[in-house]
Amino acid sequence: MDLKQFTALVTVSEVGSVTKAAQLLHLVQPAVTRQIRTLEEEIGVPLFERTRNGMVPTRAGEMLVERARRVLREVERARAEISPHPTHVTGIVTLGLLESTVELLAAPLAEAVASRNPGIELRILTAYSGHLQQWLDEGDIDLSLLYNLTSTPSLSVTTLLREPLWAVAGLGEPLRPDEPVTWDELWQRPLVLPVAGHGLRILIDEAMVATGGQPQVLLETNSMHVQITMVSAGRGWTVLPAAGAENAVAMGRLSGAPLRGPEVVRSVGLGLPRAGRVSPAVESVATELLRVIRSLVRRGRWSSAQLTFPAS
Repeated sequence: MDLKQFTALVTVSEVGSVTKAAQLLHLVQPAVTRQIRTLEEEIGVPLFERTRNGMVPTRAGEMLVERARRVLREVERARAEISPHPTHVTGIVTLGLLESTVELLAAPLAEAVASRNPGIELRILTAYSGHLQQWLDEGDIDLSLLYNLTSTPSLSVTTLLREPLWAVAGLGEPLRPDEPVTWDELWQRPLVLPVAGHGLRILIDEAMVATGGQPQVLLETNSMHVQITMVSAGRGWTVLPAAGAENAVAMGRLSGAPLRGPEVVRSVGLGLPRAGRVSPAVESVATELLRVIRSLVRRGRWSSAQLTFPAS
């Protein structure tokens, strides 16, 4: 096996066609076909099903494509890291951000990395904490924000801050950032909530048990965007971490207030894999991320968060 074969394999799986893959790779079609056939001969099983709708990976093909992507990604990272540069750290860094923190963190972090580390190519993936943890374990991302997670055998997690949960609703609702509401008040409203098993839903369910509440669930979703869209349209209230609520409330897009009685908080941590070497590029992005988070909290952009890592 070689890198050209892996590149052909991944490209064909993504576009579903040898012809399209050949065009993208600037090769003639027989060359791409030969690379796929050679791989199939070496593996000893078919990697694609040839259908009317194009080339569809078999189960074995899907497994090899996944591993080939990782090989190509590692080669790309190595090439970026060892390319000589007289003054800058270089490399490709893939960062995972919690969906609720994207609006706060993505733009200032990208600007900070570009300004102080122009040799780093930053890639940002967003998801919920469970998916980010899985991607970090599997090596698909280099570092990630995670919530309500301590260190595991495979991951080192440093807690960065704690933040409360907020009740969030449309602009016509009686919610103010300086007037906390109780969970009992929340249970009296129709609610748009995360699906069962979601990390945020677990915290909500814990509050429900603690207060003996009976929520009126209008809709369940795995998308924070759907939560915000529904409440913006006046379809009930929802619960979000402060990071996902404060900015929208401050900009006049939503109304919101911290939840009390009891106060429920989530912890946000930075996760890094224990195995393998942490590259200078990853270390640089981690440093910039901490600097941006510290600045946002100090300037009141993430005002209800309490930092738990050193102040400087």
